[in-house]
Amino acid sequence: MTTLTPQVRDRSVVQNPKLSIRDLFEEMISGLLGRPGRLALTALGTVLGITALVSTLGLAKTAGNQIVSRFDELTETRIVVSPAENGFGGSDATSSIPWNAEVRLVRLNGVEAAGTKSDVDVSGALSRSVPVVDPLGINEHQINVVATSGGLLDAVRGSIRTGRYFDNGHSDRADPVVVLGPAAAQRLNIFRLDTQPAIFIGEQSFTVLGIIDDVSREPDLLNAIVMPDGTAREFFGLSAPAEVHIDAAVGATTVLANDRMTVTASGTDANMVQITLTPDDPESLRTQASPGYTAVRQDVEGDVNALFVVLGAVSLLVGGLGIANVTLVSVLERTPEIGLRRALGAARRHIAAQFLLESTVTGLLGGIIGASVGVLTIVAVSAVRDWTPVLEGYLPFAAVGLGAVIGLIAGTYPALRAARTEPITALRSS
Repeated sequence: MTTLTPQVRDRSVVQNPKLSIRDLFEEMISGLLGRPGRLALTALGTVLGITALVSTLGLAKTAGNQIVSRFDELTETRIVVSPAENGFGGSDATSSIPWNAEVRLVRLNGVEAAGTKSDVDVSGALSRSVPVVDPLGINEHQINVVATSGGLLDAVRGSIRTGRYFDNGHSDRADPVVVLGPAAAQRLNIFRLDTQPAIFIGEQSFTVLGIIDDVSREPDLLNAIVMPDGTAREFFGLSAPAEVHIDAAVGATTVLANDRMTVTASGTDANMVQITLTPDDPESLRTQASPGYTAVRQDVEGDVNALFVVLGAVSLLVGGLGIANVTLVSVLERTPEIGLRRALGAARRHIAAQFLLESTVTGLLGGIIGASVGVLTIVAVSAVRDWTPVLEGYLPFAAVGLGAVIGLIAGTYPALRAARTEPITALRSS
């Protein structure tokens, strides 16, 4: 029976070294806390990267929510009604929209405002603000003339700069009054109403009641002369309204314009707006309304998120490179220590595990601090802008894990380099 000599037994111990998890963590803590300044600066890169990623994603989500909310208020509440196209692809010559369309529609639940709108054919007549015709034509302008009912300004979310908008009483009496868009008023050199100015369309004079300030919808009104429906009917032979604009309450558009109702008399399907305006022939009208904002919301949020994710990813890349650089420098500085540990029996896996653990913990600390700062940034910016902060619930936790992963990846090359260090080379270099 052969007995192992002490030298052989010692060699077997050296070739099968063991390092407990507790010892590994103690070595890691000792390595990190031995240089607290370097640890703080190294983690700072990850902190900045995670903060940028969390805050930009959160702010993108919050900003996207605000953008879509404002979009909903303007676009998702708009309904436009016009005559249906005939078989030849054009609009029916005899419009089916009644003159009292506004009165009918405002009775419906969900209709905030409604008004008719039509382009008026003035047979090429020029507009001017002086009673005498200028032979040179300097003071005469070709300006679009639009006829509306009294409720159109509210339906297009408009406001008056000075004066007032006409009402349906002016239309019923066919009063010769108009309201000017700001661009039209500037071309006609009318800026004040205290002298009750008048304009001329051809040879017919019209008193200016007001000047529009701005509109959220139908921007062509800003460069037009606007008159009541009855006035256009009396002076220019307007046969019927060309279209109706409806401002609906949020969530009412689908019920008013998209849902189909069965009409018993004709057996056809029509929506509530069509039935209200033309109950005998609802198919003579068509309604245009947004089918829904889900896709639009996703597109807006996706575009904003894509922009900010790129910025956050760049910041995070800088943080990861910082960890890799500092870990590599730490390996170079601790070469004698690595050589001594290898000489005393530490295996390559032990050296690699220690440096990997150090870089991973550094990234984890950076992730925790960065996620916290990012959430606080979102709340602070939202409070200043009077927004409602929106953040995915998983994002802070994912950011912490991402910080640890970045640290792990960044420390891989330095750890492998440290593990490949030969004891005799390391001790000789020291």
